[in-house]
Amino acid sequence: MPWASSDGVSIYYEYEEGDGTPVVFVQGLGYGRWMWRWQREAVRDRYDVVAPDNRGTGRSEVGLPPLVGRLPGKLRTPIIFKLAGYSIGGLAADLEAVLEDAGIREAHLVGASMGGMIAQRYALEYTRAKTLTLCCTSHGGPDAVPVPDETQAHIFDTPSGASERETLRHRMRPAFTERFTNRNPHLMDRILEWRLEQDADDPAREAQAAAVLGFDVSDRLDGIRVPTLVLHGTEDRVVPFENGLLLEEAIPNARLERVEGGSHLFFIENAERVNEELLAFLEANE
Repeated sequence: MPWASSDGVSIYYEYEEGDGTPVVFVQGLGYGRWMWRWQREAVRDRYDVVAPDNRGTGRSEVGLPPLVGRLPGKLRTPIIFKLAGYSIGGLAADLEAVLEDAGIREAHLVGASMGGMIAQRYALEYTRAKTLTLCCTSHGGPDAVPVPDETQAHIFDTPSGASERETLRHRMRPAFTERFTNRNPHLMDRILEWRLEQDADDPAREAQAAAVLGFDVSDRLDGIRVPTLVLHGTEDRVVPFENGLLLEEAIPNARLERVEGGSHLFFIENAERVNEELLAFLEANE
């Protein structure tokens, strides 16, 4: 199994060999590799596929002081947010370690939400990015449209007496449309199984959230010189759609494709449309 070392932390990744330039899928906050299964299936016949586990997610090491992870949540959370959280720069360095370990000289980067932030930072500081595909993400900083307070409360809430499965289902609701969850109960149950298997635990999730809160490349985006596809759902309740407009405006060679009615996880709900857009973009820049 492939592992890369970054600042003493082991980062796990999957590598599937295809025929074209590697496509690297970078996960969102707390999410495991499962989130990209629809896009990975779409591109694997034409391209190599690389799927790292972000630090603290899946098989990758957490890299937090052992004592911090054992603290009760009310004590742990403020310590992580103030002192022990990750940074997007550090997560981008983890990605560089993966690509170096895999011997990849150039790659198409596809990132969603926090993964899109990692991809932006990576493109600004390293040389292997051939293109960027940025889904449901933001450039951070004071000009970005923030996650609504109601959504923040929901995705970090732990309902009283709820099981782990019930808590995950509760936290996940703002990321999907109710229409999709109501029509796909069996898929939602399967997603819960994948999340229980692969997602970050609470300490690592909080450390990733600290990285998101500290992220700001709003004044550096003119330094991204690779072709960039921005995909964003117009009904995103987590990272509002206006952030996609800001990215298109600020990145020199960016094009925004809006997914009408799309949720935060529109690349799952609208996988066929997203896959068509992604494949066309990759082919045009191969």
